[in-house]
Amino acid sequence: MPTHLTRRSLIRGITAATAVATLATGLAACGGDSDAATTTDSAKSGEVVVGRVSNGAGTQTTIKVSEVKSISAELPAAVRKSGKLVIGEGALPAGFPPLAYVGSDQKTLTGSEPDLARLIAAVFGLTPEVKNATWENMFVGIDSGKVDVALSNITITEERKKKYEFASYRQDNLAFIVPKKSTWNFDGDYENLAGKTIAVGSGTNQEKILLEWQAKLAKEGKKLTVKYFQDSTSTFLALNSGKIDASFGPNPGFAYHNKQTANTPNATRTAGTYSGAGASLQGLIAATAKKDSGLAKPLADAINYLIKNGQYAEWLKAYNLSDEAVAKSEVNPPGLPLDNS
Repeated sequence: MPTHLTRRSLIRGITAATAVATLATGLAACGGDSDAATTTDSAKSGEVVVGRVSNGAGTQTTIKVSEVKSISAELPAAVRKSGKLVIGEGALPAGFPPLAYVGSDQKTLTGSEPDLARLIAAVFGLTPEVKNATWENMFVGIDSGKVDVALSNITITEERKKKYEFASYRQDNLAFIVPKKSTWNFDGDYENLAGKTIAVGSGTNQEKILLEWQAKLAKEGKKLTVKYFQDSTSTFLALNSGKIDASFGPNPGFAYHNKQTANTPNATRTAGTYSGAGASLQGLIAATAKKDSGLAKPLADAINYLIKNGQYAEWLKAYNLSDEAVAKSEVNPPGLPLDNS
């Protein structure tokens, strides 16, 4: 997500795609405070429970992970001595399942992002303290030093590298969602969109990409019809009734919808993914810390430990996000270029 506006648009896409009535009560608990919902989580030594109180967005899974002293020794002394890892989330006001939102107990910030942060904290031997804020105030927290690291679906960009350092942990992907019975697949080729009717959110990163494909097909004398709907309910009604062939949007939100509808007559599936950065670069989501904080390398080492030992795969599986796995965590890999808007 190359700019703040684009990233906000993408989050709107995730939120719209995952607005399910069963989460309404839990999400309302987020409230409208700009720096609210600070929680300190404790867990049985050597275990982290992911997917807890997730209201169906994740499968509750107990993952064994303990401090790795060779990695925790890499942390800046101030963080190590504090005994805690302060984690920023930008999930106010409404949250965006399955990534980050207030759980069914109406108080715990749950989702894939805070759960990975808890696993990282366990590798460091630190107590995770999760602070939920608006998107803007999450970055204010990093800048001010009140937050050590943010894990909140933050895409690496060259612009952000001016102020922050990164440890990648997940692919930044868009996806096509279709009825489960559909035989159509994207297969990474825009030519397969010829003759199709695709829904997309207005003003989003995915709309920009889809309209570029529409223009390419038009030059070839082929038609791609793009449809817009006011909300996710209308989009999925159109999908279920056959008025559209697919919808194009953020992969995590669609993965959540697939999980929620799996045993219903309106079951859906993902028919292909595409990098949110476009054809030239695989977009990456990363743990984000203040530039020159000394945190990027230990964060990457902790994530790579989780990858090597299987906990990372367990975490992704719990949230139906295995198709966004990375082979390794990298420190400050290439991000969306400055001229990508």
